[in-house]
Amino acid sequence: MSVNIPDHFVSQFTTNKSHLLQIEGGKLRPTVTEGRHVGESSAALDQYGAVEMQEVTSRFAPMNRVDMAVDRRWVYPVDFDLPQMVDTFDKARLLTDPMSDYTIGAVKAHRRQTDTVLFDAFYADAKTGKAGGTTTAFDTTNHRVDAAVGAAGDTGLNVDKILKAKQLLQEANVDLEDEEVYLAITPQQENDLLGQTQVINADYFTKNSMPVLATDGRVTAFAGCKIICSNLVQQNAAATYRLNPMWVKSGMYLGVWNDVSTRVDARPDLRGVPTQLYSLMTIGATRLEEGRVIQIENTEA
Repeated sequence: MSVNIPDHFVSQFTTNKSHLLQIEGGKLRPTVTEGRHVGESSAALDQYGAVEMQEVTSRFAPMNRVDMAVDRRWVYPVDFDLPQMVDTFDKARLLTDPMSDYTIGAVKAHRRQTDTVLFDAFYADAKTGKAGGTTTAFDTTNHRVDAAVGAAGDTGLNVDKILKAKQLLQEANVDLEDEEVYLAITPQQENDLLGQTQVINADYFTKNSMPVLATDGRVTAFAGCKIICSNLVQQNAAATYRLNPMWVKSGMYLGVWNDVSTRVDARPDLRGVPTQLYSLMTIGATRLEEGRVIQIENTEA
């Protein structure tokens, strides 16, 4: 072999591609009520209160009118975009065109941002009234499960907290026969549940509490609640608790002004005329009614 052969050695580059680990998102949108809107604000829902039948105590008496209480819940748009560019000079040095992968990344970003907007809205102030002039804060007195439920002190997610949160939904007159219940948890809290005897020991299973274990050992449902695992579950301001939401579809709203849209354009205003992948969306979210969303405090070790 000639000693000069190494001069012809070449470098080979892979055509394999992979997106780095990231929060996938897109988990909450199917679990909420959704509507399309235009304008700088929009009424998400007109609400009508309960009325009661009146006892008739005499014949031909005057008829007193009964007025139903009414309210309105508002949603406001927030704009998001994602501009990405690939230089024409760089394309000449690549084995594959990266634009399809940039598009996949944009879709992941859209799904993640949608989940973030919804998570932010679970406990945020809601705007009510004829023109949205009234602020309705989340009711932590009646619609929160304390971090110490089921233990002597503050603790992580447990069966007692899940059952208590369902009780609070029912006490708020949410009809669980007509509504599917959702619970968002973190990976740590899923691990906490898998350590609960009531979850893994069949001796504790009942019709109402039997868990649904996926083939990979994940808990996907328990006590009639569909469980969604996400790292986007919020913490309190002091970062001492995770604030896990339990909700029904009629309790949360996603307003869509512009659903995610993407366009690919050449940028002749820039040197090299790079290709730009531009994505945008305009959405907003709100809690629709108090009592349809329950907050569960949990510590995480």
